[in-house]
Amino acid sequence: MRALVITASNRAAAGVYEDSSGRLLAELLAAAGCEVDGPVVVPDGAPVEEALRSGVAGGYDVIVTTGGTGLTPADLTPEMTARVLDREIPGIAEAIRQANREKVPASILSRGLAGQAGSTLVVNLPGSSGGVRDGMAVLAPVLRHAVDQIRGGDHPR
Repeated sequence: MRALVITASNRAAAGVYEDSSGRLLAELLAAAGCEVDGPVVVPDGAPVEEALRSGVAGGYDVIVTTGGTGLTPADLTPEMTARVLDREIPGIAEAIRQANREKVPASILSRGLAGQAGSTLVVNLPGSSGGVRDGMAVLAPVLRHAVDQIRGGDHPR
């Protein structure tokens, strides 16, 4: 599986600090069996949509974003993702929000989406290292099956 990591962060894109969540996400996707490109670090907003569209056009099996899913006015990753998706897969996003809810009650404030754009699985994760770990703990076990299903595969018997 070919995967692309996109980090949505105004500050990391401006060089204010180094992108650590994108690097962690790339490592976790590789551990899940993906051939990973990125992280591509972009400011939140229209550059996220552009990076997503480029990744879908590039034929990636999965694109996972980190950052931009919160409630601040600059957090626009879900809106940009919605413009690219052909259909949502709400169960993934819901499970990610619930994954560590007892320890991190604010996890339910994430507005991340998951869905299908063409033949690419797209998933938004929060911008924190903990959010990336929790999200990948949900995504990794279903990743190969989800990609197979998007490609038209049958359910395993």
